[in-house]
Amino acid sequence: MKHTTALLVILCSIVSFAQQPYKRTLKLMGSRFDITVVAKTQQKGDAYIDTAVAEITRIEKLISSWDPNSETSKINNNAGVKPVKVAAELFHLIERAIRISKLTDGAFDISYASMDRIWKFDGSMTVMPFAKDIEASVLKVGFDNIILNKKNNTVFLKLKGMKIGFGAIGKGYAADKAKDLLQSKGVVSGIINASGDMNTWGKQINGDTWKVAITNPLNKNKVFALLPVLNGAVVTSGNYEKYVNFNGIRYAHIIDPRTGYPSTGIISVTVFAPKAELADALATSVFVMGKETGLDRINQLPNIDCIIIDDKGNIFKSNNIVIDKL
Repeated sequence: MKHTTALLVILCSIVSFAQQPYKRTLKLMGSRFDITVVAKTQQKGDAYIDTAVAEITRIEKLISSWDPNSETSKINNNAGVKPVKVAAELFHLIERAIRISKLTDGAFDISYASMDRIWKFDGSMTVMPFAKDIEASVLKVGFDNIILNKKNNTVFLKLKGMKIGFGAIGKGYAADKAKDLLQSKGVVSGIINASGDMNTWGKQINGDTWKVAITNPLNKNKVFALLPVLNGAVVTSGNYEKYVNFNGIRYAHIIDPRTGYPSTGIISVTVFAPKAELADALATSVFVMGKETGLDRINQLPNIDCIIIDDKGNIFKSNNIVIDKL
């Protein structure tokens, strides 16, 4: 009888201290965020999620170009006028963004925010813009005109009217920072999904690795592969809903900041990387570079992988990905 009682106590202890997943879906940074943490109690799970939300909100205030009081807005408002001293965090984010611009030959460029919005993907556009207007739309775009002073932590945009924006990297960065903060507080496992920018750590409560489903956008009800993500990030970008057709060519909403022309030929890019910030930026870059150049560049980067789906539904992948189709 004593042994039975002891066994019951042990079992009760295991149940009471078992980790469980807790999830919350909410709107942050203008997008849907799904935050999942593994914790011992609902109270702890809620507290951890609150911590992640506060961190993501802090990042949004730091990088927002819509908030007139943000440091990003101050940089933009002083374009062509004077350098602006910023927090070290923002300075380093811009510094990393410029490195990615160099890595992708300008296919990724945070100064895309300077671009005149002449392309419309809301159904109102019936004729293609004139070539001269397209060329003029990118005159103030160019990461080479973002001048950083490491000694003073200042950022200067050389051209009057020039702007920077973090739309192609901000959600990934916020997911990274929230993950890092939760890990520092002892959260052993979780997922932060920022509208397709997914960051994972640890494992599921049954011991399995977190997995991401890869779907073909031309048949969104069908998953063709499940791929493991172990303490890393995966970002899927798609342009299968926002596009226009002119002269038999499908122009998508992701625009080449070097030329002003929209990307063509690709409808979905999934990038696997250690950080969501990097995966986010590279997914956008691959759209712009195209599948041949994009895959070649990805194959040269350590610990980075990529899956591309073209506008005919064909699947292309980087060298290190093995897809076991379902």
